Amino acid sequence: MTKKKAKQQGFRKEIDAPSLSEVNNSVAIPKNATFFRKLFAFMGPGALIAVGYVDPGNWATSIAGGSAFGYTLLSVILISNLMAILLQSLASKLGIVTGRDLAQASRDSFPKKLSYLFWILAELAIIATDIAEVIGSAIALNLLFGIPLVWGVCITALDIFIVLLLQHKGFRWIEIIVITLMVTILVCFGAELIMSHPDVREIMEGFVPQKEVITNPAMLYIALGILGATVMPHNLYLHSSIVQTRQYERTTKGKKEAIKFSFIDSTFSLTIALLINASILILAAAAFYKTGQTNVAGIEDAYALLNPTLGSSIASTLFAVALLASGQNSTLTGTLAGQIVMEGFLNIRLKPWVRRLLTRFLAIVPAVIVTALYGESGTNELLILSQVILSMQLSFAVIPLVLFTGDKHKMGEFVNKPWLKALSWFVAILIALLNIYLLLSLFI
Repeated sequence: MTKKKAKQQGFRKEIDAPSLSEVNNSVAIPKNATFFRKLFAFMGPGALIAVGYVDPGNWATSIAGGSAFGYTLLSVILISNLMAILLQSLASKLGIVTGRDLAQASRDSFPKKLSYLFWILAELAIIATDIAEVIGSAIALNLLFGIPLVWGVCITALDIFIVLLLQHKGFRWIEIIVITLMVTILVCFGAELIMSHPDVREIMEGFVPQKEVITNPAMLYIALGILGATVMPHNLYLHSSIVQTRQYERTTKGKKEAIKFSFIDSTFSLTIALLINASILILAAAAFYKTGQTNVAGIEDAYALLNPTLGSSIASTLFAVALLASGQNSTLTGTLAGQIVMEGFLNIRLKPWVRRLLTRFLAIVPAVIVTALYGESGTNELLILSQVILSMQLSFAVIPLVLFTGDKHKMGEFVNKPWLKALSWFVAILIALLNIYLLLSLFI
């Protein structure tokens, strides 16, 4: 993109290199193909986004919500997912229309000092996400193979070699691995739901919002935790970048087609994420709430109680396998998000293995210290803290995204329609207010 064209689109200066330049515009889209062949070519980025919505940080809140309140908080999971579909569609549209990811757009639109602040907040969010992934994978290794938590945390650092290998093979390979792990998680929970015999009528009622969610402080606290663990700030940066891996025509017609297929891709994948998150809460409600075990909040507690509660010798193993798949899946997307944020905000390009080691080091050090000092209880507290940090950072990604996609000078004819602009601002303000309430509840 030339400097002149960049100014016409409302950005201050030219970007030196495209987002994720090593894979940008690398996945071929067949021309004059059928609808489904094109859809298949566009599908993949949505799966990488959906990973962030089923990472180990979601597990603790869904287990706590299901064991304490039964199926009631299914409505919160549904509403959070609808918010996610809206925000992710805006992120993909920003990347497709402007050729910039959210980090690049922020750097070019805000004063340098404010841009640096946003970069620091985004890095904190990625570190918090990485901590959740590290702890989740370590807990899974401990449950499956008896590996001590401290060693499990250290072992997770080795996944850098998996990421590097996949990056060399091409972006499609990363998408294939992610989709395979997502299917693994879905199959594991599908089997466990069959074992738990949930009440279908109560499940359907749970998806209907109840006034009690607002009036019951304990329920509201967990509901806000579910929201904070579901809508992930780093996913907005990630999605605005990886949609540009497709070789769609950079014309008005080509962009319209890319936006359409990207929306279908992300909506389908986030629906799978909804099924997984709902399955975790339904399993906790059917296995624990219905049997009077209403204080099951930790992942390890759930693992220990599943076999005797469901009367199956394989239930706990399936749970741990799904947890390991979730942690490793989130690792792949966390790597890409870290690269996008650093390159976009600072225009500094590090080698992928250097960036990954740096991110992993910042996540592993606190996890090792807390695990060594406080053991299992400490890792659960750190897991919850990571979700609080994510909640704090969310508005700093959502508000710029809504601002940019509602700016006609930047988006041209693709600018958000008035109804979409109003809805987007409503969601952005709602998220900000809910997170402020959550933080005040924690500190007061």
